[in-house]
Amino acid sequence: MIRILPFAPAHAAGVVSVIVPIQQAEFGIPITLEAQPDLQDIPGFYQRGHGNFWVAETEGGEIVGTVALLDIGQQQGALRKMFVAASHRGKAHGVAQALLGTLLAWGRERDIREVFLGTTDKFLAAHRFYEKQGFTRVEPGRLPLGFPVMSVDTRFYALALQAPAGA
Repeated sequence: MIRILPFAPAHAAGVVSVIVPIQQAEFGIPITLEAQPDLQDIPGFYQRGHGNFWVAETEGGEIVGTVALLDIGQQQGALRKMFVAASHRGKAHGVAQALLGTLLAWGRERDIREVFLGTTDKFLAAHRFYEKQGFTRVEPGRLPLGFPVMSVDTRFYALALQAPAGA
């Protein structure tokens, strides 16, 4: 059984042990923990405003997945740090679905209108997953001013959670 929990400091090492190896070993992205200050201060970076950071934890306390919602203002959020350990991927495990469902429910409860995300061309399974969840591809010029484009981002998606005021 997997539990989805808001990040707590006790999860820090587990978060790094999921994210960094996937970035480096699986996808060959030359990024270090030191180059990701957000992972070194998750509460200060993500758990503010309408943002949050969640972990997927096994009954044994192992972190096997992560996802974050960064509050970028204007009732918009950026989906960040969506990673699931290879051992827990796929529909049978439901970890990615549970993480994303938690993030979207949180956003709706806080009147977030749209969620945006950036990814790389290498994350093909992620593209299919996001598209099945209703995300649509957007051009970089449609991203909100507050959206933090990462140097590795080459593909962008958006999902409307609420109708804009007056629509």
